[in-house]
Amino acid sequence: MDADKIKRLKEDQGTVLMEFYASWCPHCQRMMPVVDDVKALLDGSANVYQFDIDDNQELAEELGVESIPTFIVFKEGNEMWRTSGELDGNILARKVEEYL
Repeated sequence: MDADKIKRLKEDQGTVLMEFYASWCPHCQRMMPVVDDVKALLDGSANVYQFDIDDNQELAEELGVESIPTFIVFKEGNEMWRTSGELDGNILARKVEEYL
């Protein structure tokens, strides 16, 4: 991932949900349909970005991601909330909606 894309992601002025995952991670695989449901529920009101940690190590390191799956909510470029591990889609959606 280039430095320009990292800068653009951090400057996104809306509410953003980022997920860091790995294709080989069973917890991440179980969260994939949950994140798809959350994306559909948000219906464009928040940007959702998903990053394979193996392909985006620089971004993961810059954001201090130490485990997967990790979910981070940003608003106006500021980190507002973070959690790691599997969680219920309703909880994830509510956390994003808090910052819309």
